[in-house]
This record gives sequence, C-alpha cells and structure tokens, in this order.
Amino acid sequence: MPPLKSVPHLKPLRADHLPQAAGLSTALSWPYREQDWQVAFDLGAGFAVEVDDRLVATAMWWPYGKSHASVGMIIVDPVMQGRGLGRALMEALLQATSDRTVILNATQEGLPLYTKLGFVSRGQVFQHQAVLAEAPELVDGTGDIRVMQASDEKQVRQLDLAASGMDRTALLDTLFDTGTVMVLDQGDGASAYACVREFGRGVVIGPVVASGATAQTDAKRLIAALAGHHQGRFVRLDVSEESGLSTWLSDLGLPSVGQAQPMVLGDQASVPTGGHTRLFALANQSFG
Repeated sequence: MPPLKSVPHLKPLRADHLPQAAGLSTALSWPYREQDWQVAFDLGAGFAVEVDDRLVATAMWWPYGKSHASVGMIIVDPVMQGRGLGRALMEALLQATSDRTVILNATQEGLPLYTKLGFVSRGQVFQHQAVLAEAPELVDGTGDIRVMQASDEKQVRQLDLAASGMDRTALLDTLFDTGTVMVLDQGDGASAYACVREFGRGVVIGPVVASGATAQTDAKRLIAALAGHHQGRFVRLDVSEESGLSTWLSDLGLPSVGQAQPMVLGDQASVPTGGHTRLFALANQSFG
C-alpha cells in the first residue's frame, strides 16, 4: 500500500460535506441521493475524514431517545480502504454513543470489524428491490386500510415503540412530513402502519409495523396497498428474517438482491425481535 502524501483528518461531518458524501456513496453503488444525505444529516450527527480538504470517509449516528442509537452510512473511499479509517470512524461513533445501546446493519465487509468491537449478530435483513412491473394483488383480511389521520399519530408512535424498543420520535416526525403513511384499522384505531417515501432510485416502503395474531397478513396488506400506487417505479424494502416476507416479495416481482447483518452493542433485550408487535420492514438499513 503506497504511503499517503497527506495525513487524514477526522472531524465532525458538516452540511457542506454532503455533496461529496453523495459522490462517495454513488461510487460504491449505494443508492443515497444528496437529498437522502440531507435527511440523515438533519436527524443525526456524524464524522468525516478529509485528505487535503477532500472527503474520503463518512460515518453517522442517530439518537433514539436517551438510551438507543443507530449507526450507519459508514463509507470509505475504495482508494483509502485498508488504512484503518473505518475503525477510527467506528471508535469515534462509539465514543459519541457510549451511554447508549447501539444498533447497525452490517455489510459482509464490515462484519469482522463490528464483531471485534463487541457487536452481536441478530438474524438477517433481506434487501428486496426492482422496478415494479405489476401492481400486487390485494391481500385478503379484515379491517380498513386508510391514510393516517392526525388522530392516529399517538397509536402509530406506540406501535413503533413496541416494535423497535426505541423512542424514534424525530424519525417518525420526518416520515410523517415527507412520506405517505397508511394504517390498518380494525375498528378501534390503528393496529398496523406502513410508510412509503422517496428514496434512492425510487421509493422505499418502511417502516412496516403490525401487531397481533394477523400481523404478517396485515403487513402484507399494507405493503400491497402502498406498492400498488407505485407500479412502474423502482421500489425497495428491507425486511427482517423474522418477517417471513422474503419469498412473498420475490413472488411480487421484488427479488432479494442482498443481505445485511443486524447487530447490537449493549442491552440486547431492549431491541426486541418477534413478540406481539413486530417490525416487518425497516425505514432503511441505516435508520433501522
């Protein structure tokens, strides 16, 4: 590996870094637009590595209440890989989140480092995406699917807290402002919800949260309803292994194109899997 002519400098990620950050992610075929970086930046904080005023690496984190955080958008310019920048960024993130339980979704490349830092694997996440050629057939079930109303917000926030184990108030505020949220109403308010928003090459559907004995069916109904409005567009979902939705999504024409490894550092029990209320699809792999 040739020596660097200039020394890398680790510093806080700034708004004026975002155009270069979008270029870094594009170079790795990650789908983040500059608008997606801006949303992430507004919700959280991060670190940057510069060489001669050129951005060569990034990492971000997002606070969920006072006890949890998600980390992601950990990118190192391929030319700069193998120089310890990823570890330096992760150590900075863990120092910033030292009093929190931290979640992330690891690529295969990042898995060895995260394991060395003490993260524990929790299942898998399957990335499903494609241009949706045909609108999905509606899934049979009980209850009405409708657009979320202001009166549903409290129940939707309670569903999200029960499914994720984290106070994601700021993230939900952004989703409510920028996306379309639909709920399933069995007659006593929202018992499930799903969001679709502009992201990457098209739209992303997530989070998807449902509860009770019919949770999987309810999640399918919401996904089919939202996807049906985006026929002909690029549609993405990141679904948990426990969701049982991967085969169904592939049958809809949204094949699995990759996997990530959910990992937790800290209180494992505070990040639930399964249970009465379940997180079927992520907001995205960075936010969880």
